[in-house]
Amino acid sequence: MIETGLAGKVAIVTGAAAGIGKATARRFAQEGCKVASWDVKDAEPEAGGMFQRVDVANAASVETAMEETIRALGPLHVVVNNAGILRDGQLVKFKEGSVTGLMSGDQFDSVIAVNLRGVFVVTRAAASRMIPAGAGGVILNASSVVGLYGNFGQTNYVASKAGVIGMTRVWARELGRYRIRVNAVAPGIIDTDMMKAVPEMTREGLRAHTPLGRMGQPEDIANAYLWLASDAASFVTGAVLSVDGGIVMGT
Repeated sequence: MIETGLAGKVAIVTGAAAGIGKATARRFAQEGCKVASWDVKDAEPEAGGMFQRVDVANAASVETAMEETIRALGPLHVVVNNAGILRDGQLVKFKEGSVTGLMSGDQFDSVIAVNLRGVFVVTRAAASRMIPAGAGGVILNASSVVGLYGNFGQTNYVASKAGVIGMTRVWARELGRYRIRVNAVAPGIIDTDMMKAVPEMTREGLRAHTPLGRMGQPEDIANAYLWLASDAASFVTGAVLSVDGGIVMGT
């Protein structure tokens, strides 16, 4: 059994009310972490931890919650930037010789605000506290296989997840000197409420292109986050770990 070295450490998990975030908060708590679960929806805290209602795109909300977390649980060691939303749509819909629809500015901006700006805001708040504390830390960011390969009808989501990969690699360079490791996880097709919003025909097509022949479970991603946060991954930074059942988009 791998010794994670996480017992007694403090972790923040965003988007922790359901799906991957909830599974991740639970998995870290099982390893003895004190977990602060953040979400815009209400949720029960994990044993030994706390829940906070936080809008990750709002810097004031994040700063307040960060101070409350550290005051209640102690110095911060791990952040999992999991919060994310979908607002799918084609850039331009064209049918029978006419433009019938466009991706709206609000569709684009809302996804960028949560999925990209939110990761920036939370990581800035976390790193500015981890660095003076001098004990290092781990930042883990949610990307997606579509951030690597693109996907039809997801200009906004793909832009946000590709951007997360870019920021992950920048921060790995900038924060390594302070013993802060920064990595991303790129999930494939995971059985969550967010995925249930995708049309069934699309889901079936994606499943058919997954060599392992199934959708992933939230726990599959939670276990990846746990390993990257653990001592077993102490020399891993700037990486993007695909946890996708082997899917290759577009084939």
